[in-house]
Amino acid sequence: MARSISEITQLWDRILVQLAGRINDRNIFDSFFSGTYIYRIEGNSMVVVVNSGLAASILATKYNDLISEVVLDTTQSNFVLSYIQKTEINQVEVKPVEEKQTFFANSSINTNFTFDNFVSGPSNREALQAALMTAANPGKMFNPLFIYSDSGLGKTHLLHAMGNYIKKNSPAAKVLYISTDDFVDEFIHYVHGDKDSESLKDFFKKVDFLLVDDIQFLADKTKTEEMFFHIFNNLVSAGKQIVLTSDRHPTDLKGLESRLVSRFSSGLTVNITKPDLETSKAILRKKITANNLDINRFDDEVITFFADKFSNNVRELEGALNRLLFYIINIRETNHVTMEIAAESVQPLIDNEEMKTKLSKEKVINVVADYYNLTPSQLAGRIRTQQIALARHISMYLIRELLDVPFAKIGQSFGGKDHSTVINAINKVEKQLKTDAALQTAVKELRKRLKS
Repeated sequence: MARSISEITQLWDRILVQLAGRINDRNIFDSFFSGTYIYRIEGNSMVVVVNSGLAASILATKYNDLISEVVLDTTQSNFVLSYIQKTEINQVEVKPVEEKQTFFANSSINTNFTFDNFVSGPSNREALQAALMTAANPGKMFNPLFIYSDSGLGKTHLLHAMGNYIKKNSPAAKVLYISTDDFVDEFIHYVHGDKDSESLKDFFKKVDFLLVDDIQFLADKTKTEEMFFHIFNNLVSAGKQIVLTSDRHPTDLKGLESRLVSRFSSGLTVNITKPDLETSKAILRKKITANNLDINRFDDEVITFFADKFSNNVRELEGALNRLLFYIINIRETNHVTMEIAAESVQPLIDNEEMKTKLSKEKVINVVADYYNLTPSQLAGRIRTQQIALARHISMYLIRELLDVPFAKIGQSFGGKDHSTVINAINKVEKQLKTDAALQTAVKELRKRLKS
């Protein structure tokens, strides 16, 4: 965390007190630690000023492990220590050492999601305020902060916004954003011995600010729940911050251990609801401006129409706007967007939305099963004959395309398959559709049946 000069001084004083208690020879301590202080903390580097070249050499060799251990106990962070004399201060250049991350190597914070570009309204104001307070006071206000809502309403945006805030204001802090699917995958690799160089629990001890998306997917995974339970307790006990998101309130999470539900409910739980008309209009205006377009090019009734028609969630709203922007740039170029042009651009979306109201995952599975003379239970089961596998993959493809259901939820409808299996199945169908005429005919016919 970023610290003031007085905080850094107090920090080193606490470290020295612990070191004095663990170094038995008082003469040694007075000789080599006298007059030492922290010159600078930057990233994961800590530079300590010592009283002589000999002191720098002794601390860097004989006592470095002990000092590093005390620093870790005091700060709950792993710092790379270096020792210099006062005469070297102007020569030192701190370069944070990039540690190779054992777990979650692909994890990153999306810099496009910030508090500045999060559009606030009555539906999400409480969640925004809680996120801001948590980011400004990690581990001190609400722990955990639990944000829940339907899909596409801004939970993930707030997670990344908190991550970006911490990285900007406390560059030494270790921030980790992961999805629950990421955690499950890493845990599986860990227990299979693929990553035995470091304990998963030890890895999380280095984390200062943990952001976990879609925690509902932890349900019915007993061993993974147990590991997360221990990690959760360790972080909270150490004063580290945890933020979780879900598609429902903690008490409505089925398939989770009661002790986890209890801990998820122990901090602050906030809800994001469907945006109202004015918030949706504000989101559209901000997105149009972000695309370097003049808002005056769009009739007011166009903005109102989109905000009213596509306001189930922010993702749907953005998708409709993106279609409009593509339409006026590539298909019907115009400097002024009227209601007629706007309606033309999104007519396929409106037709698809009407289809969605009639569809469900179950209907897609039933229609595909009937088309291939199979039973729904065969599609949802584990039999892998060529015909059943093809029908199963097509079902997954149509559910994703027509209903925009998350991959993990699709997997739940097919015997609990994980999201990577679903993604592979859908990709396979998409690839075959480009060259397989028989598959093209089958999918076309299935679409027709699903519309009826």
